Amino acid sequence: MADTVREIERKYEPGDSTGKARLPDLRRVKGVATVTDRGTHKLDAVYYDTADRRLTGAHITLRRRTGGTDAGWHLKLPVAPGVRDEIRAPLSPAVPRALTDLVRSRIRRADLTPLVRIVSRRTVRQLFDDDGVLLAEASEDTVTADRLTRGGRTARWTEVEVELGEGADPAFLDTVERRLRKAGLRQSKAPSKLARALEETDPAPPKATRKRPGKPARPTAGDHVLAYVREQTDALLALDPAVRGRAEDSVHQMRVATRRLRSAFRTYGKVLDRKATDPIGEELKWLAAELGVDRDREVLAERLSEVDGTLVLGPVRARLRGAAAGRGKGARKRLAALLDGDRYLTLLDTLDALLADPPLLPAAALPPGDVLAGAVLRDYGRLAARVEHALTTGPGPERDTVLHDARKAAKRVRYAAEAAQSALGKPAKRFAERMKSVQTLLGDHQDSVMARTALRTLAAEAHAAGESTFTLGLLYGREERRAADDERELPGLWRKASRKRYREALGA
Repeated sequence: MADTVREIERKYEPGDSTGKARLPDLRRVKGVATVTDRGTHKLDAVYYDTADRRLTGAHITLRRRTGGTDAGWHLKLPVAPGVRDEIRAPLSPAVPRALTDLVRSRIRRADLTPLVRIVSRRTVRQLFDDDGVLLAEASEDTVTADRLTRGGRTARWTEVEVELGEGADPAFLDTVERRLRKAGLRQSKAPSKLARALEETDPAPPKATRKRPGKPARPTAGDHVLAYVREQTDALLALDPAVRGRAEDSVHQMRVATRRLRSAFRTYGKVLDRKATDPIGEELKWLAAELGVDRDREVLAERLSEVDGTLVLGPVRARLRGAAAGRGKGARKRLAALLDGDRYLTLLDTLDALLADPPLLPAAALPPGDVLAGAVLRDYGRLAARVEHALTTGPGPERDTVLHDARKAAKRVRYAAEAAQSALGKPAKRFAERMKSVQTLLGDHQDSVMARTALRTLAAEAHAAGESTFTLGLLYGREERRAADDERELPGLWRKASRKRYREALGA
């Protein structure tokens, strides 16, 4: 079983090239009442990665460590600068399957092998406040790093590390840092021990070369589109461990990343050749659909929670919970199989290949303004036609379908405008916000359509079991009213969101 710990820390090195990193007297740090010496420990860690260092490239570390109070396997995933989630597993000869799964999207089919061994002689001091609460743990490390691959070298250095106590105010690290700076320390240039070890034990360190400063090239339309595609691909990879761990909202966010990628390929077809991107788009569509299984049940459960308890007759909640529980374990297994499957891993390989050798068309070399704005406005034209069609279609299933088509078009315009923000600035941002308001309204309408479909199925099941269907009928009526309210609100919202001045800001 793996446990997760949020780690917030900073590392320090001597302020000059000749000194050694030493901890000063920390009793003088503001807010510290007691400093407790926890002694000196030997920590022996072997770091693992693929031969081409895929984990290192993603700022992920995986190690097997002995010594100290937390011996075992540690997988560190970046959260923000200086913040990582450390997933721990007990000591074992091989990398635990639970940790390998969490980096599957990074390593794909490659093997994890020992890369560097780092031995630290660590002296630890703990800082407590007046109430005996741990504020931080400060350590002084004497480090020896050995490259385990052929031709590797050995490196030695000293450093200071300060890790925030659980629940302590992150601002306390700033307070400690002021004391350390006065003692001649500065924040380390290397983000981690592993990063420094890799640099200093490299069998063939790169030769320093001087480059003449040149005039930076102006970003092209292709540069902006590729940057957005890279950003969404990175989001997909970063969300993979969270989805495997069933973190809240992670599945939804991964679906959003797949949709944004697919939308970018379709919108910017004059920049990236659709002969190359359309097959990738189909695979992204497949992935989004797989991740979206059971979305209607989730919406229905949210709707039910809004009902007054006195109006819930019969085992309605139990029926919903039973349906969810019946699928829960199976859904988790299905999701794990999906993310470990060849189709998903091949999709990730294909995205990497596209970014490494993008299928750029002539328009990619043009200035971004006209190219990106034109693409956004073309998508807007498609949306406008669908909304106008919906507004002239009578109530009923056909209108529901047309509104759903308009919702998908609104989402595509929004994503297109968001992708263009890096080039078009505030006008694109405001346009995206307007389109999001339309998408949100139409999305709520579609949720109501799907909820009513599920309610009819549940009502039939309840009736067959001799249960009361009153609450299900009540919910159905509420969903009908919600949909009707959305349809009445749409014309006014559309007029506001589609005002000409918003389009003119993009150069229409």
